[in-house]
Amino acid sequence: MRLISSGTETIAGLPKPLPGSDDELHMLRALELAELGRGTTSPNPMVGAVVVSGGKVVGEGFHQRAGGPHAEVRAVEEAGDRVKGATIYLTLEPCSHHGRTPPCAPLLVEAAPARVVIAMKDPNPLVAGAGMRVLSEADIEVAMGPYRDIAVRQNEPYIKWITTGRPFVTLKMAMSLDGKVATRTGESRWVTSDASRSDVHRMRAESDAVMVGFGTVLADDPQLTARGIRAARQPLRVVADSLARTPLQSKLADTSEAPTLVAVTAHAAATDRGALEKKGVEILEAGAAERVELDVLLEALGRRGLTSVLAEGGPTMAASLWEAGLVDRLVLYLAPKVIGGSSAPGPVAGEGVETMSLVRGVEIFTVQAIGSDLKITAYPSGG
Repeated sequence: MRLISSGTETIAGLPKPLPGSDDELHMLRALELAELGRGTTSPNPMVGAVVVSGGKVVGEGFHQRAGGPHAEVRAVEEAGDRVKGATIYLTLEPCSHHGRTPPCAPLLVEAAPARVVIAMKDPNPLVAGAGMRVLSEADIEVAMGPYRDIAVRQNEPYIKWITTGRPFVTLKMAMSLDGKVATRTGESRWVTSDASRSDVHRMRAESDAVMVGFGTVLADDPQLTARGIRAARQPLRVVADSLARTPLQSKLADTSEAPTLVAVTAHAAATDRGALEKKGVEILEAGAAERVELDVLLEALGRRGLTSVLAEGGPTMAASLWEAGLVDRLVLYLAPKVIGGSSAPGPVAGEGVETMSLVRGVEIFTVQAIGSDLKITAYPSGG
């Protein structure tokens, strides 16, 4: 567990380390460059590249958007002839296959650096070490560099999607110090501080989709857009609504600012589906059971190239995702308030477990001060 105080510089949610060698210094810069592509590269990974010749940085680049030039291309172009015999620092193994753009490994061979330092291998089955082999076979020294842990955290959504076909699911919850998400009357605005809510807007901007359940739509009429920050694009808003009952007057039915997808079951009436579709809402059938099958929904989102989903639903959705083992990361905002009340809801509903021996544990990864609140990032045990 890492404690992050207010004002601490971070990379991929981790405290920025103090480099102790040239390799660490330049790889840290490459990771910082990669962060500039956060929220714009999906379904591609974030990648940063730094070219160093004679102890000086002569070229830098980062992957800005899917379909655009890769980090290696930008850095090599900036370095020009100085790349020959230089060292190139990459946050991710260079690709060796043709996608939207030509492969980068042959480009590096042609540029002829003496050494390439890579933070992590590309888990893409089409690469998976092939890019490194291309370099080695050209007599370019290849070294696995420092800060692999940061590189992995930086590209969690890409790693999950490219290896499983499903998006990386973050379950976000906001609660009081005594574990309540609302008062006994259901009032929940606002449990946490302005700073925490601003941080959630940032998370939305970095996610491919934001997901809630029908109950949250009725209770809160959320907009689910990234506001108050500079966002490259709005996430897809996803509603798990078995019977297509999302009100036509709701903010989510207004698709003028952001797209909305309502996931239904086979039991949803054609008239209700059609009414939403006339508003510009996309309807996706996710299973024939009484309730939307969330695993089917996530698989469908993955097939569309969506790599990250921020689940902001209420206690019912939280329970459904958690009990089905569909949560990859938990982000909890803990406010210094005591709400109380035996009937005031907690963050996770459902039946719950009968004995402590059945409780599924988590690993608390970071605890960070956000305004007056604490932001706790955790991963299911074994994740």
